[in-house]
Amino acid sequence: MHNPAFTFTHAILRLPSRSVVDGLRAADIGTPDLVQMQIDHQHYSDVLRETGAKIIELPPLEAYPDSVFVEDTALCLPQGAILMRSDAPTRAGEVAQMAPVLRGLYDQVVEISGPGCIEGGDILTTGREILVGLSERTNRAGFSELAQLAERWGHPLRWIEIPQGVLHFKTDCSLLDDETILSTPRLAASGCFSDYRVIYTAEGEEAGANAIRFNNLVVMAAGFPKTAQRLRQAGYDVREINNSECAKLDGGMSCLSLRFSTGS
Repeated sequence: MHNPAFTFTHAILRLPSRSVVDGLRAADIGTPDLVQMQIDHQHYSDVLRETGAKIIELPPLEAYPDSVFVEDTALCLPQGAILMRSDAPTRAGEVAQMAPVLRGLYDQVVEISGPGCIEGGDILTTGREILVGLSERTNRAGFSELAQLAERWGHPLRWIEIPQGVLHFKTDCSLLDDETILSTPRLAASGCFSDYRVIYTAEGEEAGANAIRFNNLVVMAAGFPKTAQRLRQAGYDVREINNSECAKLDGGMSCLSLRFSTGS
């Protein structure tokens, strides 16, 4: 059965630029290796394509080092797309680059006009609601603007305070199915997922929380074997992709794509 929260006909990816080595990072754990990132990005694209989805690969944007992380630019819903508004000066132009692509795919494209800021990495769409984490990249004004737009299309929103030191809400969680969330213990401790079944990341594997459910697959970063085993034991078909280079820029599996369905 089609579920708009995790069944998709399309994904938009953007190839990493040579300038990605200058991307934003919360902590400097090394400069990304562009060649390795390109290999991993191709693997990611191939896995999504394997599900039957159409993959739209956009060219690199040298002027925007973080532009490989397309998820932050928009929220794609069945009724239309909502363009985000980044508070990071070096990322501010990425939305304008994504806008014409989405206008070519959707009849309705609206935008967060400000003064609030919000990024897609703070938004988790489940089958019943849209959860928005308040972070350094997403504030209450941004949440309020998103709520006004999305609630017109019948989507209830709920905001969540995320733990200190967590860059994006989805750094620490991901949707597995209608009833189930993968989460770090530190995020779930707030009770924000009390209405869901929660599978916890294993101790020391918190960075494995940023996965995506994409059609029949759960796509997660490699290197978190205990968490991957928990997911497999719960019945999920897990694919692991090396993420060593994107991780140096605080990026994970959800960051690398905009996922949606169209009737075409």
